[in-house]
Amino acid sequence: MDYMFQDGFLGTRAPFFMDFVMIIVTLLPLLVMGAISMAKAKAYRLHSITQNIIFIVSVIVIGYFEYGVRAGGGFKTFMEESHASHNYALYVLIFHIAVAVISSIVWIRTLWLAKIAYKNSNLPGDYSKIHKKAGQLTFLGIFMTAFTGIWVYTLLFVY
Repeated sequence: MDYMFQDGFLGTRAPFFMDFVMIIVTLLPLLVMGAISMAKAKAYRLHSITQNIIFIVSVIVIGYFEYGVRAGGGFKTFMEESHASHNYALYVLIFHIAVAVISSIVWIRTLWLAKIAYKNSNLPGDYSKIHKKAGQLTFLGIFMTAFTGIWVYTLLFVY
């Protein structure tokens, strides 16, 4: 897995794995918006399949990212070449982690409750309004996770 720590492809100080993850993180809100548009078009089955695939791929990417961070030396190592204030970058990272964890919990809950509602023939149906609000909250969390992830990446590898 040495390739993970070779120079990245985005022209920053980031290693390959960080650039790869950054592309996925940047695309994630757009992919989720695409899946949401399927629900708006009443393609509910396709919406469900797409949301589940996006979630599973996201979990795999998070695992890849976490392995790379741990094997690469962690925040302290990645912070060494940054010109950003250590404390500022650390606070942004903590905020990002909090947003990401909360968003993940909301996303898991939304998928789980949708599965139950679908099995009980309440989705689409009686549960639709609740699911729509949960989906909107999930999307906001995914967007904020992407935004704060790009912020951390910029502090560590661009600034």
